[in-house]
Amino acid sequence: MTIPPSGLVVAYSHTGDPACAVAELVAAIAGRALAGGMLFCSHRYSRDALAEELARQFPDFPMIGCTSAGELSPLGYDEDSIVFIGLPADSFAMSILHFDDLDGFEVEQGRIAVRELAATAAAQARRLGDQLHHAAIFLVDGLSHREELITMTVQEALGDTVMVGGSSGDGMVFRETGVLVKGRFVQDAAALAILSSIRPLHAFRTNHYRPREERMVVTASDAQARVVYEINARPAAQEYARIAGLRGGQIDTAFFAANPPMVRAGGEYHVRAVQSANADGSLTFYCAIDNGIVLRVGERIDRIAHMEELFADVEAHVGAIDHVIGFDCVLNRIDAASGQLTGEVSQLYARRHVVGFNTYGEQFRAAHNNQTLSGLAIGA
Repeated sequence: MTIPPSGLVVAYSHTGDPACAVAELVAAIAGRALAGGMLFCSHRYSRDALAEELARQFPDFPMIGCTSAGELSPLGYDEDSIVFIGLPADSFAMSILHFDDLDGFEVEQGRIAVRELAATAAAQARRLGDQLHHAAIFLVDGLSHREELITMTVQEALGDTVMVGGSSGDGMVFRETGVLVKGRFVQDAAALAILSSIRPLHAFRTNHYRPREERMVVTASDAQARVVYEINARPAAQEYARIAGLRGGQIDTAFFAANPPMVRAGGEYHVRAVQSANADGSLTFYCAIDNGIVLRVGERIDRIAHMEELFADVEAHVGAIDHVIGFDCVLNRIDAASGQLTGEVSQLYARRHVVGFNTYGEQFRAAHNNQTLSGLAIGA
């Protein structure tokens, strides 16, 4: 008799006490054999206490994870919670690599480590058979300013295996995010997991904005700090607000989310999201920025209709969806609230089985992105 593969184990908890929250996750797993798992948690949890409980209740269990700027649970948009995604051993293999010193990251050593991981992953996945699908999940410190370099390096070393992931968050504090590395939540770190499965896998990326016509040229910036001082040779915040059409009102996070700067690359427009407007009139960005970059202000399209089309396309690739591991920019969540769409988006995510977290940035293939929904769809 052939036993069909079982679905992903998805559990979540709103219990504030780390020991009780982790115990709830363990109870939900109910003894299922898992190849590994992912965990995304609110920044409000005590990281040391949570890590201690994970080590105690998940001994020797392969797991990657990070702190978030909001969670995506079976309820849709969630907060002050822990979300766990378990990969059933009957249909998955999972191999993990950590980088715990991003400031000292060396490209060639990084390539070698990823290639060694890929070889290990291939060997571990042989038990599943020959007809396998592969993808990689990547988590990185969202305050490291090293996302672009490491993302490009890792994807290059992975070759044809598509990578998708997200940058860790800490609500909207921007002080200290954590990536789960060897049993601890640490800064300046990244985690990579290669997934091999008998199930169909499909990685994707989308945003729900289109560029307006007027150009914004970055004319003075600090690329290393991701700060833009001048746009079109005028104070950056003032010129951005003018082109975006701000007439009175406040230039704040909701304004950034509704009017994201976009850049054309590879024949497509991508968001280069603003993190903050500063007292000196400059703008700090989430992504790499430099002199000479040409930006256009983005405007919303119909988000719900666009996402329904997206998930129809996902189903065309994988058939019925078991779950989507989703990396949704925190600015998307803020923009949904500004447009009074939080309930609709949350219900859509719940209906389409999207679980994951709100990020400070998203990775897809070799690119570090902003204000996208990126994800890995897993077929049922």
